[in-house]
Amino acid sequence: MTIVKLKPLTPGQRFLVRAGAPVAKSNSPCKKLTRSKLRISGRNCYGRITMRRRGGGHKRLLRLVDFRRDKIDIPASVERIEYDPNRSANIALLKYADGEKRYILATETMASGDKVISSNKAQSEYGNGMALPLHLIPQGLKVHCIEFEPGRGAQLVRAAGEAAQLMAVDGDRATLKMPSGEMRYVHSRCRATIGEVGNSERGKRSLGKAGRNRWCGRRPRVRGVAMNPIDHPNGGGHGRTSGGGHPVSPWGQLSKGKMTRRKSKPSNSAIITRRNGRKVKKG
Repeated sequence: MTIVKLKPLTPGQRFLVRAGAPVAKSNSPCKKLTRSKLRISGRNCYGRITMRRRGGGHKRLLRLVDFRRDKIDIPASVERIEYDPNRSANIALLKYADGEKRYILATETMASGDKVISSNKAQSEYGNGMALPLHLIPQGLKVHCIEFEPGRGAQLVRAAGEAAQLMAVDGDRATLKMPSGEMRYVHSRCRATIGEVGNSERGKRSLGKAGRNRWCGRRPRVRGVAMNPIDHPNGGGHGRTSGGGHPVSPWGQLSKGKMTRRKSKPSNSAIITRRNGRKVKKG
């Protein structure tokens, strides 16, 4: 995958940098695998803003991605790689041997014509896009789309360019090294997909202009130090001053360095080492 920088024929293209991803040129996804998407723009069920700086943006269709991979031992071929506006990764349209079509997350090396399968048996060839239980995957391989619980569907490692590493399997527990550096246990019967998530060059892109950010549904952000004292705790002052206090939200909550994870979260027991390198105390 390459990085594309266009010749600046317009002001918006002067700083535009995007990934030259091998996606299909057709703008129409598979109609049976799409649903309409309601844009709530950061509002809750009462219509109140719970997340600032959201709104507008281009209309989108929701693509139904198969995170369960429950078509067992039925081979499929990749028809095309498509762009998905609802996630950072690209998606691949699979056509199974029985004629059914489904979307999955495209891996880094996936291309049209590739063969993939989801199985509960050990496979002699471990190709990217193959979905297997963790106890059947060789140790040391990179995996993504990992389940928290067997049969629940993939919830871990789904962003563009990410992958976890299978470190060890001991009985019912598989040890994974997450992209953040965290070491955690997952049940060995949980399914995972071999390979890295595609579109890894997405982090190197540059939108080029503010309007492209608006197309994504993101509204302008105003710094607290640029506001008046009545509008923000960091506002006010003569010249460039931050008010002398720690950065906070408009309601006084710390915006940097505050621990937000609950100490009594049930999944804490599955964490071996946190992303900062500290080991979790048991008991």
